[in-house]
Amino acid sequence: MADNGEFDIIRRYFASSNRQPRRDVWLSIGDDCAITEIKPNRRLAMTTDTLVEGTHFLPTISAADLAYKAVAVNLSDLAAMGAEPAWISLALTMPKIDHQWLAEFSQSFFAILDHYNVDLIGGDTTKGTLSLTITAHGLVAKEKILCRHTAKVGDWIYVSGTLGDSAAGLDLLLKQAPIHNEARQYLLQRHLRPTPRVLMGMELAGIANAAIDLSDGLISDLQHILDRSNCGAVVELDKLPLSPQLLSEYSLEQAKQFALAGGEDYELCFTVSEQNRDKMERTLRYLGVAYQCIGQIRANKHLQFTQFAKPVEVAVSHGFDHFSEK
Repeated sequence: MADNGEFDIIRRYFASSNRQPRRDVWLSIGDDCAITEIKPNRRLAMTTDTLVEGTHFLPTISAADLAYKAVAVNLSDLAAMGAEPAWISLALTMPKIDHQWLAEFSQSFFAILDHYNVDLIGGDTTKGTLSLTITAHGLVAKEKILCRHTAKVGDWIYVSGTLGDSAAGLDLLLKQAPIHNEARQYLLQRHLRPTPRVLMGMELAGIANAAIDLSDGLISDLQHILDRSNCGAVVELDKLPLSPQLLSEYSLEQAKQFALAGGEDYELCFTVSEQNRDKMERTLRYLGVAYQCIGQIRANKHLQFTQFAKPVEVAVSHGFDHFSEK
C-alpha cells in the first residue's frame, strides 16, 4: 500500500475521533510512539489478538460487525483479568483500499471504543489478506488481578450469561440457514457481536479467586484454570446455562455440545470461595448480569462431569485450536 494511501487512511478514518482523549493519554496518533500514564499501585494488563479472514471470520462478515468483534474479544481478555480497559492499537491489513468499507469499519470501531471509554493510540496499515491485530491495554490494582493459576480446592465454579449461543450462530452461518425468526437472529448476533463482561470483571476483582474468558469453549478454557492451578473439577451438566433461543433451534444434546466446546461466547468462567460466594452473587445481581454455578474445584487432577448427581462421560472436542489437525 503506497505511503500516501496509508497515511490518508489513517488521517481520514482513524485519527479523527470527536471524543476528548483520556487524561492518561499524553501523546497518541501522530508521533512515533504513544505516551500514556499509569498511576501508582496500578498494573498494566496487555493482550493481543489477531483475526484473519477465513480462520477467525467469514468473508461475508460486514465491516461493522468485524470492527465490533475485533475490539470486543480483546476487551473480554481484559475483563478476565479484572482490568479496566484504557487504550488500544490496531494493525489493519487489507487487499485494497475500499472507502465505503473503511467508513463502516471505523464508525463501528469508534462506537465500541467510546462505549467503554477506550482510546485508539496507534497502529499500522498495510496491503495483504484481510486481517486485524489489536493490542488492548487495561489498568488493574495490583492486589486485585484475576489470574488462571489462583483457583483453590473447594471454590465454586461459575459462568456468566448463557453458553453455546455463539457456536450456534456460527453453525447457522456455515449452513447458510435462513434467519427467519427472532431466535436465529439472536444466535447470529451472539456470534457476531458478543458482549465483553468488562464491568463484571472489574467488580469480580478482589472477590473471585480465578477467572478466564470463554473463547475456545468451556472444557478447553476451564482446563486452562485447572492446569495452571494444579487441581481438578466436577462440572454438573444439568446446570449449564442454555438460552431458550438455543433450545428452540437445537436439541438439548447439541446445545450442550455447543456450550462445552463451541467457543466464542466470551462469557467469564470464574471460581469463588465459599466465604465470598454471597458477596459475589449480590454484586452480580446488582449489575444485572446473569450467572450460574456449574460445579466445584476438587483436589484431584481430573475434569469430571455429572448429570443429575450421577457421573457421566463426555465425548466432545476440546475447543478451538488454530493449529489442530483437521
